[in-house]
Order: sequence, then C-alpha cells, then structure tokens
Amino acid sequence: MSPQIKYCSECGQPSAPEELARFGDRLVCPNCKNAYAQKLREGVAPAGFVRYGGFWLRVVATIVDSIILAIPLGIVQALLFGAMARSMAPMAANPNPTPADVFAALGPMFGLMGLSWLISVVVGCTYETLFIVYFAATPGKMAIGLKVLRPDGSKLQLGRAVGRYFAKTLSAMILGIGYIMVAFDDQKRALHDMICDTRVIQSRA
Repeated sequence: MSPQIKYCSECGQPSAPEELARFGDRLVCPNCKNAYAQKLREGVAPAGFVRYGGFWLRVVATIVDSIILAIPLGIVQALLFGAMARSMAPMAANPNPTPADVFAALGPMFGLMGLSWLISVVVGCTYETLFIVYFAATPGKMAIGLKVLRPDGSKLQLGRAVGRYFAKTLSAMILGIGYIMVAFDDQKRALHDMICDTRVIQSRA
C-alpha cells in the first residue's frame, strides 16, 4: 500500500508525510520550509492567515502620506512660484512684448516648473523608500497598521523599494487601473506590487 499523502500548508503540493516539516499544527514541504521559517522570524502570519491590506485601507494611508508630504513640498513650491512670478513681471509690464521677450520670460518659468517637478519626485521617492526599507511602512501605513513586505515576509531592499515607487507611476498612468486592481486581486496586489513582487499586509487587527 502506498503511504498516506499529506499536503503542504504553504503551496498545497502533495508529499509523503516523512518529507514534511512540522511547525505546530502545520506541515510544510522542503521547498517552502526556508520561506516559512523566515515568515516566523519576521513575525508575519503564516500563509492562509495573512490579512492583506485592502483598497480603502491603502487609500487612507496614501491620504495621510500626501498630507505629510504636502507641508515641505508646499513651502518649496510657494518659493518657486514666487520666482516664476518675478520672472514674468518684465513681460507683464511691457504692453507690446516681442517674441524674443516672450521666450525670454517663458524660459525661466519652464525651468522653474521642471525644477519643482524634480524636487517633488526626489522628496517623494526619498520619503517612501527610506520608510519602506527601514520600517516596512510609511507613516501613513503605520497609522493604518499596514506593512510592505516580500512574499516570504522579509523587508524590501533599497533597489526594490525605489523600483516600487516608480512602478506606482505606471499604475497611475493607466487611468489608475493599476491601483483599482487591488480590489479584485486575491492578495490585494496593485500593478506595482505585481511588478516588484511585494505584498501589503495588515500588521495588526
């Protein structure tokens, strides 16, 4: 008679009982054992008990982060727009500007607009990347009880965290569909989570 077949609680693959490692009341196959042990070390709930961060929880976390970022970025942009206004003042005072006058005024204005955009990207990327790498969550996600982790429960490395930040741009560019996917995916993944192989989980009830 063939030995009784058991199933891995992580991947669901059938295995002989002697090949499975026991963790409490859970049986894990050799292929999943290391990843499962890592989850236990990180304090992440085992597969089947992971509570993923849903769409509205992530929306609230994003709003909180946006409010926090709006303060320094608002100050910087106010200074830059003041400089734009001063660059346009000579043209506004000239009732009959020539094309050369217009280009002379618009050049600095577009340069300041580009600088404003660049500062926003750098500040936003630095804010999100450092918090995700060191704390697995931005302040907004901390407030809601969410964490951004790898599928094995480990934290993101710097390169992956930066890539995830810019992958969010792609999620937004396609009419926000990349974000809406969270509501329909069984692991609540947005497009940028799928690209970077990350998960957003609830770290507390």
